[in-house]
Amino acid sequence: MTRTGSTRLPALDVLRGIAILGTLGTNVWIFTNSFGLVGYLARLDEPTGIWLWTERFLQQLAQGKFLGLLTIMFGIGLAIQQGSATRGGRAWPGRYPVRGGLLFLDGLVNFLFVAEFDVLMGYAVTGLVVAFVLATGERCRRRWLYLTAAIHTAMLTVIVVGITLAAAQGDSSTPEPPDPNPYADGSFWDLVVFRIDHALLFRLEPLFIFPMSIALFLLGAHLFRAGVFAPAGARIRKRLMIIGFAIAAPLDLVIGMLGGDLILLTRYGLAPFVALGILGLVAHVYTRRPAPGFIGRCFAEVGRMALSCYILQNLIAGFLCYGWGLGLSQLFSPDSRVPFTLAVYLIVSACILIFAHAWLRRFDRGPVEWLWNASYRALAERGGRAGQTA
Repeated sequence: MTRTGSTRLPALDVLRGIAILGTLGTNVWIFTNSFGLVGYLARLDEPTGIWLWTERFLQQLAQGKFLGLLTIMFGIGLAIQQGSATRGGRAWPGRYPVRGGLLFLDGLVNFLFVAEFDVLMGYAVTGLVVAFVLATGERCRRRWLYLTAAIHTAMLTVIVVGITLAAAQGDSSTPEPPDPNPYADGSFWDLVVFRIDHALLFRLEPLFIFPMSIALFLLGAHLFRAGVFAPAGARIRKRLMIIGFAIAAPLDLVIGMLGGDLILLTRYGLAPFVALGILGLVAHVYTRRPAPGFIGRCFAEVGRMALSCYILQNLIAGFLCYGWGLGLSQLFSPDSRVPFTLAVYLIVSACILIFAHAWLRRFDRGPVEWLWNASYRALAERGGRAGQTA
């Protein structure tokens, strides 16, 4: 696992790093809620007054944007792998299902032992579908993109309208906090059992966003092929920034600040367009400079070991906030949660940045990436020998 030189597109690593630390900006509020994900979803123990609006504003800055960006980046990664296979004369999707299976296993481990809001399992299934779609023609890929985007839009519209009508008719109830509270009072294993017992509830989001994920994977692959990172892609980047920052971002912020179930509309409807704006901006910056500066290098190091950093940041945050660790989230009232959450975010981010920098000074891959790659090579070689024998 020694360090080796490689040629990489700087913007890709920077974008992955931004996406990873950006998802922490959303997930950190789950960790600092005294009732964990249950309390976050049910909006238990909300602050009051100015702290409520401050919390909503800070949450909305990250809500869904970096999930969308991470999803798009996975699609770009698939396009790169397909291009590499084509240049090497290898069939596509070839052995990609092995990669997808390993990613699903990573996600399952992450879901059980680290975070019940894991996205890797969903990405593994989405990637498997999209890998085969990418093997078809351009017209078929466009049809898949439009169809899945339309399905997601229809599903989101029906859900938002249904929830709004139910609320207007007074068909709402105050959610009850879990008792006992596994996030505050349970051990590490108690929380694992809690995730298993409520696996269907915790896996609803990946099921719901499955069409959206397919669409964003395909869109990411399309943008990469269209040259969004190339000097000639200036018009594409400009359009992405206009859509993301001039149109989607203001609507997202205003609607999100209203709170309630309208957050569904921003997280799954507007936020992906803001993510496209971020993609366009970073791609624009790195077509004008040969290499990232200090801040860019910090993001790029996280992006180069994105899987390791994604899992590690959730582990550190869980240790700081949950009862199996230091249990700090129980020590702060709802009105003091904003400064506490900001402190946790800064601490965890600093740990991730330092870890990524120190690790990559010696190794070329993160520890999870190394294990994943070693497992893939072992399985691929075994499959190749089995094929020759047959």
